[in-house]
Amino acid sequence: MLKLMEIRSGDDAVFRQVYKQVFPLVMRVAYHVTFNADIAEDICQDAFIRFYDKDMTFPSLDDAKFWLIRVVKNLAINHVKRKANEVAKMEKIGRTPTDNPFGDGARELLLNESKVAVRRAVAQLPEIYRTAIVLREYADLDYQQIAKVLKISESNVKVRVHRARKELEVILGREDVNVP
Repeated sequence: MLKLMEIRSGDDAVFRQVYKQVFPLVMRVAYHVTFNADIAEDICQDAFIRFYDKDMTFPSLDDAKFWLIRVVKNLAINHVKRKANEVAKMEKIGRTPTDNPFGDGARELLLNESKVAVRRAVAQLPEIYRTAIVLREYADLDYQQIAKVLKISESNVKVRVHRARKELEVILGREDVNVP
């Protein structure tokens, strides 16, 4: 377990240990920004390649973890922005994508209705709120950890998460939103 020792990202043994401990967390972050497991995995792999290639030194595992979360978050957001631009360009020239990510069955649609509604609502949030709610609800980070990732105060994180929830209530038209 890597806790209080210095972490060098280019060290093979340390890299394997960090990867094993941090990959599930950053995968959740990437997935809940992109909503695509394959793309999320590619983003995580890219982040870990950058982590290894840069051969950086971190004071602790937490610092390495927060660096990786920031990189994954930024890569995922950039991917979503690029994808939105591609869709907008396709629509502009009169073509629309034919992929249906929800499947063809009515049963699948009904089962995923709530998740889809929340995903769409989360996607409508301003980026500062969206990032805070994704890190809190999907990455299971506490307020202190989110503050370190975003480099803001813990109280600011609480405000952003609260405001994100309030905006989700308005977007979804109901109170006490549960983010699945």
